[in-house]
Amino acid sequence: MVQKAKQVIISSREVIFQLVLHGLVFTFYVFDSDHPDNQFSIQPYHFVFFLNYAAANALISYVFLPQFYYKKKYWEFIGFTLLIIASVIFVEEFFLEKIFFPTSRGASFPGVLFTLAQVLPIIVILSGFKFAWDALTKQRQVDELQAIIKESELQFLKSQINPHFLFNNLNNLYSYAVENSPKTPTIILELSSVLRYMLYECREKYVSLSKEIEQLKSFTELYELQIEDRGEVKFNVQNINGEYMIAPLILSVFVENAFKHSQTGQTDHIKINIDIQLTDDGQLAFQCKNNFLPMMNENNDSKGIGLENVKKRLELLYPNAHKLSIKQTDQQYDVYLTMKLKKAV
Repeated sequence: MVQKAKQVIISSREVIFQLVLHGLVFTFYVFDSDHPDNQFSIQPYHFVFFLNYAAANALISYVFLPQFYYKKKYWEFIGFTLLIIASVIFVEEFFLEKIFFPTSRGASFPGVLFTLAQVLPIIVILSGFKFAWDALTKQRQVDELQAIIKESELQFLKSQINPHFLFNNLNNLYSYAVENSPKTPTIILELSSVLRYMLYECREKYVSLSKEIEQLKSFTELYELQIEDRGEVKFNVQNINGEYMIAPLILSVFVENAFKHSQTGQTDHIKINIDIQLTDDGQLAFQCKNNFLPMMNENNDSKGIGLENVKKRLELLYPNAHKLSIKQTDQQYDVYLTMKLKKAV
């Protein structure tokens, strides 16, 4: 029912569109017809002659265009269109002219080319309106389809984050459980909190920045439990508020990579620095630094699917509104991301 109602609305808009533009063309047609007399007056024959053009346009626009031209049957379209134009000329010269102007214009036939020069521009203009409307409608459908594809791709990318995060942390939880670590209950609680946020509070395309950072803090603390006394993690936040919105789970991927990157083969002296700042004009600056042992990370794919995932999401959600820089030295991995955020509506 909704789809049918939408079609009626679109059809009504097209009718209004055609009526308005037909009215404009009719105005110019009347003015041009009376131009030799330097007078502007609407006579009954104006409506009859213009109705002949409008009827021809209706056939071309609503029968020949969809049935032949849009189906790439170009020769059929050209043939039937020429036949209709010939019919318009025939009706005008051998019927209408003789009825309204029997002693002047209707007394002789000026020739096909002369009449065609008068008839063809009007029919082309009228038919062009339908072609333009169809082009606009087609573009609107393409835009809607692209939006649907983009949204589907975003949902797919977002759905990949949860299993990726869950897989890594369940492995860690299993190790603590096997060792009967007293931190196991704490890890379960932290993991439950983070998963609750991912599953239930990240369904929207954008979430409150303050809530996202708060959850990122919990996310970081969950991973920090794995380091114990083998290093330090600094989490610095400045000027964050709920006035701005951000795509969920963007920053968590970089934090997760930092912990994974640092811990692979490294037993102590782990250093991870996370710095997040928000300017007054909504520019978010995120920096995540971590050290690592290069010899131990030769076979470790530090980028992983998570990083490729977030790069794609940034391209889709923040086109020309973000800058991502990843630098790697001998023992340092540095991620710097700036994003232009939007205010909450």
